[in-house]
Amino acid sequence: MPTARTPPAMLNAAPAPPGIRPALIALSMLLLSVAASAATPVTDAALAQRAEQIMEQRCMVCHGCYDAPCQLKLEAHQGLQRGASKDLVYDSTRLIADNLTRLFDDGHSENDWRQLGFYPVIDPGQPQRGVMYRLLQLKRDNPLPESGPLPAGFDFSLYRDQQCPRQEEFDDFQRDYPLWGMPYGLPGLAPDEHAVMIEWLKRGAPAPPLPPLSPAVERSVARWEAFLNGEGNKEKLMSRYLYEHLFLAALHFEQKGETAWFRLVRSATPPGRPLDLLATRRPYDDPGRKSFYYRLQRMPTVPLAKTHLPYRLDDARMDWYRQLFLEPDYTVQRLPGYKPKLAANPFRTFRAIPVASRYRFLLNEAQFTIMNFIKGPVCRGQVALNVIDDQFWVLFANPDNIDPENDAEFLARESDNLQLPVAKTGTVIDLLAWRRYAEAHENYQRARRKHLEARLEQSGVRLDYDSLWQGDGHNDNAALTIFRHFDTASVVKGFVGDVPKTAWVIGYPLLERIHYLLVAGYDVYGAVSHQLESRLYMDFLRMEGEFNFLLYMPQKERLALHAHWYRGAEEAEKHFQIRNSLVNRPTDIAFASSDPKRELLRTMQARIPGARAPSWDYRRGRSEQAIAALDSLVQNRGAHNSFLPEASFVNIISAEGDTAITLVRNSGFTNIAELFREEERRLPAEDSLTVVQGFLGAYPNYFFQVHEKELPQFSRKIGALDSPEAFDALRERYGVRRNAPWFWRISDKFQRMYQEQDPVTAGLFDYNRYHGD
Repeated sequence: MPTARTPPAMLNAAPAPPGIRPALIALSMLLLSVAASAATPVTDAALAQRAEQIMEQRCMVCHGCYDAPCQLKLEAHQGLQRGASKDLVYDSTRLIADNLTRLFDDGHSENDWRQLGFYPVIDPGQPQRGVMYRLLQLKRDNPLPESGPLPAGFDFSLYRDQQCPRQEEFDDFQRDYPLWGMPYGLPGLAPDEHAVMIEWLKRGAPAPPLPPLSPAVERSVARWEAFLNGEGNKEKLMSRYLYEHLFLAALHFEQKGETAWFRLVRSATPPGRPLDLLATRRPYDDPGRKSFYYRLQRMPTVPLAKTHLPYRLDDARMDWYRQLFLEPDYTVQRLPGYKPKLAANPFRTFRAIPVASRYRFLLNEAQFTIMNFIKGPVCRGQVALNVIDDQFWVLFANPDNIDPENDAEFLARESDNLQLPVAKTGTVIDLLAWRRYAEAHENYQRARRKHLEARLEQSGVRLDYDSLWQGDGHNDNAALTIFRHFDTASVVKGFVGDVPKTAWVIGYPLLERIHYLLVAGYDVYGAVSHQLESRLYMDFLRMEGEFNFLLYMPQKERLALHAHWYRGAEEAEKHFQIRNSLVNRPTDIAFASSDPKRELLRTMQARIPGARAPSWDYRRGRSEQAIAALDSLVQNRGAHNSFLPEASFVNIISAEGDTAITLVRNSGFTNIAELFREEERRLPAEDSLTVVQGFLGAYPNYFFQVHEKELPQFSRKIGALDSPEAFDALRERYGVRRNAPWFWRISDKFQRMYQEQDPVTAGLFDYNRYHGD
């Protein structure tokens, strides 16, 4: 029986992703022979390609998102050329909006980045003096202990003091922090990997060649750029709408065996000429030119799970856009301008486009639409995300129930009340505008109540099952599950896990406002006032989505459910009970059970395509014993779950082969209506686990490895957790410490399995939330 310090997975741990380890071993052997004889030189291109693969698997897993240590983002070679900075992107004390330092937008040469305060981490003239070279060598000379907890001094908290030594400061850094070589707080590179990286840096860290685009992809790019730059006002307004909703998308074409990612940008130059990027703080900001063009910019990046938002472009998509935006009978007399108050309000800017077209665009790819605020560039979202529950299900209003003219007229009338927060000064003064937004939102709710009451009375629309979108019989975007992992989140298709405490019903106005509040209008570099204002406004949007769901509940259940969701939040209760007379409207659903919430959600789960989420079902292909053990984890709510991290990846080993599951902890709260004092509102007794097949979440907090036959014991130990010491014992038996010699083997295995799970949407996991020991 393997010991606790040699987990069973070591016996059959998978190698790195196919092609990486064999190639690296072969190359390291070649390098050794080159050292003895220069008869067989390794080309810069081959060396760069191997080095980039190592960078992906060993460096980018901590240096990918905006909170990459020292702003050293390595998802592309341009990030290495940009270098590092001592400035923080996430600064909760920032009173004035900061300068932008987005990798592909705000600097385009080494000199640009030096002007913005970035310093080099490689030194082509003296490679052995470069910061990156010395950090790798420091880890080589001072490896971590291979067992037991890490030595004192390591800090893995998100808001730790960062040490970002320049080249001339490195001697002091090395003396003060000898164990802080790269990878930080993780095992060093294998000898063959280290040999490749050192040789690559000695040659000046040449960039790997970017594979040329196939003729088919080049034709697709040309066709799409022509489509997006039509001459008429209708075409121009359509393209502006598409740009403001797709600017974060990783666009790709369906070409077999070829992966190339693009993004939609604005350029001063037309198609066929080199891009002249028009970068603005927000996608709806004035581009600074009367004439500009929408272009597809190739992104030489490696997908990161946290930010990767794939979106396919093909002929069918283009035809659909024509049907949505160009074929309907409407005219655009005059194109809207870019004054901030207008541009930040999509209900005014895009008033001419039919509401039905806008809603269908957002709805048909609802997971992508919502994923923009879940997986966008916000890498630390505690303030933004403590406005949502740890797990909830999302339904959508049926688009066939829309009265296009009636609803368009209503939204036009209410466009001022639907105005979202706009940072005017970039300082804390902006927060003084909060009361104005609150009053406007209350005015909108009163108008919405009257509008909905009139619709229900005059048009015969009923709030029953048919008023909820059921995916047109084929679209699996109609049912979504959102998980919050403290300061990150995930959104997946289907109703995943047990019936949650809360659920939302989202219609067009709410879906559009979520996008413009948390995606198009959200500024990572903004002042603290902007962050707080956005979070406070999102309170209203959450309550609106929850209220929409409660309208489907029996009248007597509404107040009880809402009171349970908002325990201790008197102001929210008052808002719900007094300010909206729809609370007293009877439901149009005849419930048969004593639990109408569960009945409604399970009924919709049966009706919506894909809502049962079979791909996430951990029971598939497992033994009865394993299923019973995992079922017990789901069924056993309580404070013992509070000792687990938010997201744990578990490698289950069996004779049939390795599989992986994710344990997602859902934390209980009295309410989520308050910005601060989150810990005081915790209810550990209500904590639960969601167990899913495969990988859920971009930031694993811990790895476990368990033989399938030991799952019952593993589950029992989790159910018995009652102290941090008990959790330490669990980790000692099944966990993978940061300094475990096999850490990178399990990391490579998980990355490979994730790629196999979903090749298009998969990206590299980020280890900035991996727990220290």
